[in-house]
Amino acid sequence: MSTNTDRFIELTNASTENQLRELERKYCSWGDTVHYLEPPKFFTRAEGGYLYDREGTPYLDLQMWYSAASFGYGNQRLNNALRRQLDTLPQLASQYLHAEKVELSASIARLNESKFGLEGRVHFNVGGSQAIEDSLKIVRNASGKNLVFAFMGGYHGRTLAASAITSSYRYRRRFGHFSDRAHFVPFPYCFRCPYDKKKEDCGLYCVQQFEKNFETEYNSFWDAQAGESEFSAFYIEPIQGTGGYIIPPPEYFPALKKILEERKILMVDDEIQMGFYRAGKFWAIENFGVAPDIVVFGKAMTNGLNPLSGVWAREDLISPEVFPPGSTHSTFSSNPLGTAVALEAVRMMQEGDYETITNRKGAYFLAQLKELQRRYPKIIGDTDGMGMALRVEICGEDGHEPDRELTDKIFAEGMKGDLSVRGKRMGLVLDVGGYYKNVFTIAPCFDITEAEIDLAVELLEQLIRRCAPDRV
Repeated sequence: MSTNTDRFIELTNASTENQLRELERKYCSWGDTVHYLEPPKFFTRAEGGYLYDREGTPYLDLQMWYSAASFGYGNQRLNNALRRQLDTLPQLASQYLHAEKVELSASIARLNESKFGLEGRVHFNVGGSQAIEDSLKIVRNASGKNLVFAFMGGYHGRTLAASAITSSYRYRRRFGHFSDRAHFVPFPYCFRCPYDKKKEDCGLYCVQQFEKNFETEYNSFWDAQAGESEFSAFYIEPIQGTGGYIIPPPEYFPALKKILEERKILMVDDEIQMGFYRAGKFWAIENFGVAPDIVVFGKAMTNGLNPLSGVWAREDLISPEVFPPGSTHSTFSSNPLGTAVALEAVRMMQEGDYETITNRKGAYFLAQLKELQRRYPKIIGDTDGMGMALRVEICGEDGHEPDRELTDKIFAEGMKGDLSVRGKRMGLVLDVGGYYKNVFTIAPCFDITEAEIDLAVELLEQLIRRCAPDRV
């Protein structure tokens, strides 16, 4: 008679993808992922900037795990750091210290002091949403206020408090009333200006509209007599991630920061997707010459090898006197495996000129995409980028109406792995984002070569011609 253990081994040894799909349909929650494709796609290997299926077909990945694996799948230097830590101190309760945590904190704090001229401290957790939650605690502890501003199109995670400051109602709809939901402000999405203005002569109209909220107490945001707002912070993404890699005008954030400082409202900078050189500098906010009060980070800090996130905050917001031990806690925060890999990644970034690398390669890639836009104006409405965060907005024949159907079709065709290029069978991994789910958000591996960029554009062009032959 077979035992439960025998049955478990039989299940976990299922060898075909069809068997695995049947098991997944029966036993896996779909709540922790999204089934964009039917049937769902399996991959068996990853290396550099490529994923491989069971047949060994290479898929050039322009998503890199939502920018978490910026330094390439299987990066040997970072893998070796993880192996060394496994053999020395693989586990440790977070109430104790280990060298990697202290050195990593010091590295990031010193770097931020050099960039922003502000002393601060670093606090760790295990995921981006959890770090956002911790930052909300820091903000509330410092201000005594619950309300915050955030951007339309912004994404800060899907835990309860992070969902409350993420603009999409879809992420909140099933979970009841969110009494502390953020007040959402239009992002400077110049290609689709919410005020129907033109970037060339709008005079930052969107900033002016935000400032008007403080003109009179009857707008509800400001008490002139007390010199105080009931809002404690503004949560920003310098470049919107899930919102579609939207890049604001260079003058926008300096103007916004001035308004916030005058009202004693903190600026919290969400760098979870754009940090660690994705946008051409260590932090994306550096591109705009603004010093935030709090920075939240994660993803590429460990190249996806370990779930580790963090918060840097100004000393007066996070010192032990105001934010004492136990203010937040996670069993796996600052775990030795994550901090060891992150410390090695930071050292690697300090040794390499990633600012030059990401800006040079990003500019080359963007130029290729703009040429693609010039050739297919009835399909591509907008292309833009900063560093190696690039966007391609798929539109109707008028060059502006969002075309989600075509975007989904291009994405699905790329995942079939049946593209033929230069005598090879390949696939293309794209990520879909944007307010209307019609934007390809492109975040390639930092080690991508110019030849591979050319290949990526060639694959994308092949998909465009395959999926919309009547518009080419």
